[in-house]
Amino acid sequence: ITLRGRVLPVGGIKEKILAAKRANIKEIILCEENRRDVEEIKQEYLEGVTFHYVRFMDEVLKHAITDQSAKNARTL
Repeated sequence: ITLRGRVLPVGGIKEKILAAKRANIKEIILCEENRRDVEEIKQEYLEGVTFHYVRFMDEVLKHAITDQSAKNARTL
């Protein structure tokens, strides 16, 4: 993430997706530029996972902080 909130691509996407599946994570937020990396992965590895592609940090927050996640949050 840049100082201006731009989300940058990362490497090792296939490995990160497989680790997320093992952890039973159903939704993944990725940089828009990583879309082509995901498209190169066999569909069988992507089943059951929803991808959200973003360019800026405000988009990340829209996907990550939902009404449901706020309800599930613990108060300190």
